[in-house]
Amino acid sequence: MQLSKKTFQGYKERPEKVLQFGEGNFLRCFVDWMFHELNKKADFNGSIVVVQPIDKGMVNMLNEQDGLYTLNLRGYKDGKAESIYETIDVISRGINPYENFQAYLQTAENPEMRYVISNTTEAGIAYDENDLPTATPPNSFPAKLTVWLHHRYKAFNGDQSKGVHIIPCELIDKNADNLKKIIFKYIELWNLEQGFAQWLTSACTFSNTLVDRIVPGYPRERIAEITEELGYEDKQIVEGEHFHLWVIEGPEELQKELPFPSIGLDVLYVKDVTPYKSRKVKILNGAHTALVPVAYLYGIDTVRESVEHPVVGKFIKDAIFEEIIPTLDLPKDELEKFANEVIVRFSNPYIKHLLMSIALNSFPKFETRVLPSILEYKKRLGSIPQRLSFSLAATIAFYKGKRGEEEIALNDDAAVLVRLKSAWAKYNGTEESLEDVVREVLGFEKNWKMDLNEVEGLTAAVTKHLANIEQLGMQKALELV
Repeated sequence: MQLSKKTFQGYKERPEKVLQFGEGNFLRCFVDWMFHELNKKADFNGSIVVVQPIDKGMVNMLNEQDGLYTLNLRGYKDGKAESIYETIDVISRGINPYENFQAYLQTAENPEMRYVISNTTEAGIAYDENDLPTATPPNSFPAKLTVWLHHRYKAFNGDQSKGVHIIPCELIDKNADNLKKIIFKYIELWNLEQGFAQWLTSACTFSNTLVDRIVPGYPRERIAEITEELGYEDKQIVEGEHFHLWVIEGPEELQKELPFPSIGLDVLYVKDVTPYKSRKVKILNGAHTALVPVAYLYGIDTVRESVEHPVVGKFIKDAIFEEIIPTLDLPKDELEKFANEVIVRFSNPYIKHLLMSIALNSFPKFETRVLPSILEYKKRLGSIPQRLSFSLAATIAFYKGKRGEEEIALNDDAAVLVRLKSAWAKYNGTEESLEDVVREVLGFEKNWKMDLNEVEGLTAAVTKHLANIEQLGMQKALELV
């Protein structure tokens, strides 16, 4: 028996108020769940139309289940490990604009449509000068949205009350500001009327956001057990942790319309999302990225094992509290509270978070997530943070491609792999040649946006740590940090 309207007795049709670009696990576990809660607890009385943003996607599978799916939240809640299931019934339907472009445009004609949500990956908010307004559909997400907004503007003759709140969830800095800039570039490229540009400015809002919830996704390993427990088949079930945080840099009217905080959800409406983004990127994402090469070369495979390990766990906790938190500007007690929550989340007994799944594109991740803490620590305290510089050395060692006799399946940009291979080719067993390796890696300006050899003390610190890793092995080298 498959999950559908027929098998779910609580199904209720509601007006379509939200247009959502993206049908992936994260949005369904995060934003869609929140709107589902708003229906239950605040009489939002709205549903979501999901738009497939790329040619290949899953809206057909979603439609096969009438937009229904099961959410399994697992992890620590109020100090206790808890696993709960809930059927989410907030999605009315999915649309593939590559197969039915008219159905996509027709959603713009709905007077009750009020919110636009998106998560099209970090690469989704991008400008494509070859996009045309006559394409069905245009290639990029911003171009698709521009066409949709223009169609709505014309359908309602520029009615100010038919503007929409645009709330992107892509993990890029100033996501809404960037999206808005690209939309206005299309207005100029396509010679769209000035009235449309004015309507966008006066009738629509663009809210920068920060999203935070670990979502492992489809629980493939447990699906037989889950199906038996639920009593029905669900091809769209999604798994996530209880923790959630959505920070929205939006106008007051948005908080009144979407009162998530009043129903107990961790949603913050703020004037500036920047300090919260820095906190999350540096503490949560930065800890992940700093941890991976150290723990993996130590012989550990999962995040939970890493933070619970007496040596590796102490290393990453000390890195967070002693080297990352001092680089942030929010109140110390608030930062420490968030950091302790992160450590609990990393210890989630229900989630098997493989270190190798985080290792993808480690060098660009290190540049955005860890390097800012190293540079800010040096600026504020005048010295190189030893644990974070050790992690950089471990990252270089990781890209040697071996864990003992085991080959590491490196997965990064081709330019990074070529650079690291070239760097390690200089090594002949001497510390002098090891410094050459470090100098070549730190001088990779394409990745670092600068020559890190110019940071006083960094080359020497990384070389010392890398020499210890090479000569003593990760376990003994870590004891010396």
